[in-house]
Amino acid sequence: MILVTNDDGIGAEGLLVLKNALTCLSEVVVIAPDREQSGTSHSLTLNHPLRLREVGESFMSVDGTPTDCVLLACNGLLKDKPDLVVAGINHGPNLGEDVIYSGTVAAAIEGVLQGVPSIAISVAGKAPYFFDVASSFTTKLARMVLEGGKDPLTLLNVNVPNLRAESISRVKITKLGNRVYRDLLIKKVDPRGKNYYWIGGDEPSWKSAEETDCRAVEEGMISVTPLMLDMTDYDKISEMEGLNLKP
Repeated sequence: MILVTNDDGIGAEGLLVLKNALTCLSEVVVIAPDREQSGTSHSLTLNHPLRLREVGESFMSVDGTPTDCVLLACNGLLKDKPDLVVAGINHGPNLGEDVIYSGTVAAAIEGVLQGVPSIAISVAGKAPYFFDVASSFTTKLARMVLEGGKDPLTLLNVNVPNLRAESISRVKITKLGNRVYRDLLIKKVDPRGKNYYWIGGDEPSWKSAEETDCRAVEEGMISVTPLMLDMTDYDKISEMEGLNLKP
């Protein structure tokens, strides 16, 4: 069984396209947020109960985050743990440091934390999206993961250029690049005279470095970045051990 979720919400076109594409491999169950949850990262809902709504057969929405959806699925909502978690298809890229903010990538991370190999898939570009290209490639990649022994530590972040199939040059295995953010805090005043704020800014760009996901997508390639959960800076351990820190 494959669990499909996303952070764009249960009504997102990319979610439905992905679900339909993966049915050729296995039973597919969709458990996704009932509304957009972009930028929620790995947040959990802890201060109110989660409510589930059946939208269709094996198609459910949750009033929570993408991480909530995977947790529910793997801890009793489904009869058995899924064999694979696939999060997406995200409406827009998840490149470089985007993986820290992304609810889509967080859902895949939660899958691995629950012992299930996981894939996060995004279309890098703006609407209108060519979801058929991303869904076709994801199906091939999912088959490879399922037939390869289902290593529970498999965590893949995939970005597909928003191009027609004939314009995709190849697939490249990449490392995470560095995005350049231009965040801006926009202050406004509501009709009652109270201040409120929007986090906005121009579209981010990226540092064009070799072998990165950003460069690959820029050059019309599908980027596949293997991720790992161990964030330990091992070089820093040796450096700090020499500081002779005392309590």
